[in-house]
Amino acid sequence: MNSRRLEAFTDGVIAIIITIMVLELKAPRGGSLADLAQCLPLMIAYLLSFVNVGLYWNNHHHLFQLNPRIDGRVLWANLFLLFWLSLVPFVIRWLDDSAYSTGATAAYGIVLGAAAIGYFLTERAIVACNGVDSKLARALGMDWKGWGTLTIYGAAIPLSFVHQWVAVALYILVIALWFVPDRRFARVVQR
Repeated sequence: MNSRRLEAFTDGVIAIIITIMVLELKAPRGGSLADLAQCLPLMIAYLLSFVNVGLYWNNHHHLFQLNPRIDGRVLWANLFLLFWLSLVPFVIRWLDDSAYSTGATAAYGIVLGAAAIGYFLTERAIVACNGVDSKLARALGMDWKGWGTLTIYGAAIPLSFVHQWVAVALYILVIALWFVPDRRFARVVQR
Protein backbone atom coordinates (compact mmCIF):
# COMPACT_ATOMS: atom_id res chain seq x y z
CA MET A 1 0.00 0.00 0.00
CA ASN A 2 0.99 3.59 -0.48
CA SER A 3 1.16 5.69 2.68
CA ARG A 4 -0.66 8.81 1.43
CA ARG A 5 -4.02 7.89 2.94
CA LEU A 6 -2.47 7.01 6.29
CA GLU A 7 -0.52 10.28 6.33
CA ALA A 8 -3.65 12.31 5.49
CA PHE A 9 -5.65 10.53 8.19
CA THR A 10 -2.89 11.09 10.75
CA ASP A 11 -2.63 14.76 9.81
CA GLY A 12 -6.39 15.13 10.31
CA VAL A 13 -6.42 13.37 13.68
CA ILE A 14 -3.48 15.43 14.94
CA ALA A 15 -5.19 18.64 13.77
CA ILE A 16 -8.29 17.65 15.73
CA ILE A 17 -6.22 16.82 18.82
CA ILE A 18 -4.56 20.25 18.72
CA THR A 19 -7.95 21.91 18.18
CA ILE A 20 -9.42 20.12 21.20
CA MET A 21 -6.38 21.09 23.27
CA VAL A 22 -6.78 24.77 22.45
CA LEU A 23 -10.53 24.65 23.09
CA GLU A 24 -9.76 23.38 26.60
CA LEU A 25 -8.01 26.67 27.37
CA LYS A 26 -10.22 28.92 29.45
CA ALA A 27 -9.93 32.69 29.50
CA PRO A 28 -9.24 34.28 32.89
CA ARG A 29 -12.26 35.56 34.79
CA GLY A 30 -10.85 39.03 35.31
CA GLY A 31 -9.54 41.58 32.88
CA SER A 32 -6.08 42.24 34.26
CA LEU A 33 -2.77 40.57 33.45
CA ALA A 34 -2.64 39.37 37.07
CA ASP A 35 -5.77 37.33 36.37
CA LEU A 36 -3.85 35.55 33.64
CA ALA A 37 -1.67 33.94 36.31
CA GLN A 38 -4.61 31.67 37.19
CA CYS A 39 -4.30 30.12 33.74
CA LEU A 40 -0.54 29.57 33.94
CA PRO A 41 -0.59 25.87 35.00
CA LEU A 42 -2.97 25.01 32.16
CA MET A 43 -0.94 27.10 29.70
CA ILE A 44 2.23 25.23 30.69
CA ALA A 45 0.53 21.86 30.18
CA TYR A 46 -0.88 23.09 26.86
CA LEU A 47 2.52 24.35 25.67
CA LEU A 48 4.27 21.08 26.60
CA SER A 49 1.54 19.06 24.95
CA PHE A 50 1.38 21.20 21.82
CA VAL A 51 5.13 20.81 21.33
CA ASN A 52 4.89 17.06 22.00
CA VAL A 53 2.07 16.51 19.53
CA GLY A 54 3.87 18.75 17.02
CA LEU A 55 7.04 16.70 17.39
CA TYR A 56 5.13 13.50 16.71
CA TRP A 57 3.55 15.07 13.63
CA ASN A 58 6.90 16.35 12.36
CA ASN A 59 8.78 13.09 12.90
CA HIS A 60 5.86 11.05 11.54
CA HIS A 61 6.23 13.02 8.31
CA HIS A 62 9.90 12.01 8.09
CA LEU A 63 9.09 8.33 8.54
CA PHE A 64 6.97 8.27 5.43
CA GLN A 65 9.28 10.38 3.30
CA LEU A 66 11.87 7.63 3.51
CA ASN A 67 9.58 4.63 3.03
CA PRO A 68 6.16 5.29 1.55
CA ARG A 69 5.19 1.58 1.36
CA ILE A 70 3.05 0.31 4.24
CA ASP A 71 0.99 -2.71 5.23
CA GLY A 72 -1.60 -3.65 7.85
CA ARG A 73 0.99 -3.74 10.65
CA VAL A 74 1.84 -0.11 9.98
CA LEU A 75 -1.85 0.86 9.98
CA TRP A 76 -2.45 -0.77 13.36
CA ALA A 77 0.73 0.59 14.94
CA ASN A 78 -0.17 4.06 13.70
CA LEU A 79 -3.69 3.74 15.16
CA PHE A 80 -2.12 2.75 18.49
CA LEU A 81 -0.03 5.93 18.35
CA LEU A 82 -3.06 8.08 17.48
CA PHE A 83 -5.16 6.54 20.24
CA TRP A 84 -2.67 7.64 22.89
CA LEU A 85 -2.18 11.06 21.34
CA SER A 86 -5.96 11.54 21.37
CA LEU A 87 -5.88 11.22 25.18
CA VAL A 88 -3.53 14.19 25.56
CA PRO A 89 -6.37 16.76 25.90
CA PHE A 90 -7.93 14.63 28.65
CA VAL A 91 -4.76 14.44 30.73
CA ILE A 92 -4.09 18.15 30.25
CA ARG A 93 -7.51 18.90 31.73
CA TRP A 94 -6.86 16.48 34.60
CA LEU A 95 -3.47 18.08 35.31
CA ASP A 96 -5.11 21.49 35.52
CA ASP A 97 -8.17 20.40 37.53
CA SER A 98 -6.04 18.51 40.05
CA ALA A 99 -3.26 21.12 40.37
CA TYR A 100 -0.72 18.68 38.91
CA SER A 101 -1.57 15.88 41.35
CA THR A 102 0.65 12.82 41.41
CA GLY A 103 -2.00 10.69 39.69
CA ALA A 104 -2.56 13.20 36.90
CA THR A 105 1.17 13.71 36.43
CA ALA A 106 1.67 9.95 36.21
CA ALA A 107 -1.26 9.65 33.76
CA TYR A 108 0.29 12.36 31.61
CA GLY A 109 3.51 10.33 31.48
CA ILE A 110 1.63 7.11 30.78
CA VAL A 111 -0.18 8.73 27.84
CA LEU A 112 3.02 10.25 26.44
CA GLY A 113 4.99 7.08 27.11
CA ALA A 114 2.37 4.92 25.40
CA ALA A 115 2.40 7.36 22.44
CA ALA A 116 6.19 6.91 22.32
CA ILE A 117 5.66 3.14 22.24
CA GLY A 118 3.16 3.66 19.42
CA TYR A 119 5.67 5.73 17.46
CA PHE A 120 8.37 3.13 18.10
CA LEU A 121 6.03 0.33 16.93
CA THR A 122 5.13 2.36 13.83
CA GLU A 123 8.83 2.73 13.01
CA ARG A 124 9.41 -0.99 13.48
CA ALA A 125 6.36 -1.90 11.38
CA ILE A 126 7.57 0.32 8.53
CA VAL A 127 11.01 -1.28 8.71
CA ALA A 128 9.42 -4.75 8.69
CA CYS A 129 7.35 -3.79 5.64
CA ASN A 130 10.25 -2.24 3.71
CA GLY A 131 13.13 -4.47 4.86
CA VAL A 132 16.11 -4.20 7.16
CA ASP A 133 18.11 -2.56 4.38
CA SER A 134 15.45 0.14 3.82
CA LYS A 135 16.23 3.82 4.09
CA LEU A 136 14.35 4.06 7.40
CA ALA A 137 16.19 1.10 8.89
CA ARG A 138 19.51 2.70 7.93
CA ALA A 139 18.43 6.07 9.33
CA LEU A 140 17.28 4.64 12.65
CA GLY A 141 20.36 2.53 13.24
CA MET A 142 20.32 1.51 16.90
CA ASP A 143 17.67 4.19 17.52
CA TRP A 144 19.25 5.54 20.69
CA LYS A 145 16.81 8.43 20.61
CA GLY A 146 13.81 6.10 20.63
CA TRP A 147 15.19 3.81 23.32
CA GLY A 148 16.25 6.84 25.38
CA THR A 149 12.75 8.28 25.17
CA LEU A 150 11.19 5.03 26.38
CA THR A 151 13.73 4.84 29.21
CA ILE A 152 13.05 8.41 30.34
CA TYR A 153 9.28 7.84 30.39
CA GLY A 154 9.86 4.54 32.19
CA ALA A 155 11.71 6.44 34.92
CA ALA A 156 9.43 9.50 35.00
CA ILE A 157 6.14 7.68 35.56
CA PRO A 158 7.06 6.06 38.89
CA LEU A 159 8.96 9.20 39.91
CA SER A 160 5.74 11.19 39.52
CA PHE A 161 4.45 9.43 42.65
CA VAL A 162 7.52 10.58 44.60
CA HIS A 163 7.92 14.10 43.23
CA GLN A 164 5.76 15.13 40.32
CA TRP A 165 7.96 18.08 39.33
CA VAL A 166 10.92 15.75 38.74
CA ALA A 167 8.65 13.78 36.41
CA VAL A 168 7.59 16.98 34.63
CA ALA A 169 11.27 17.89 34.22
CA LEU A 170 11.88 14.48 32.62
CA TYR A 171 8.92 15.02 30.28
CA ILE A 172 10.55 18.30 29.27
CA LEU A 173 13.85 16.44 28.77
CA VAL A 174 12.14 14.19 26.21
CA ILE A 175 10.90 17.29 24.38
CA ALA A 176 14.44 18.71 24.36
CA LEU A 177 15.77 15.39 23.03
CA TRP A 178 13.38 15.48 20.08
CA PHE A 179 13.26 19.25 19.56
CA VAL A 180 16.72 19.18 18.03
CA PRO A 181 16.19 18.28 14.36
CA ASP A 182 16.87 14.62 13.68
CA ARG A 183 19.83 14.45 11.31
CA ARG A 184 19.53 10.68 10.85
CA PHE A 185 16.85 11.11 8.18
CA ALA A 186 18.71 13.82 6.28
CA ARG A 187 21.91 11.72 6.16
CA VAL A 188 20.10 8.82 4.51
CA VAL A 189 18.32 11.03 1.98
CA GLN A 190 21.63 12.68 0.98
CA ARG A 191 23.26 9.33 0.19
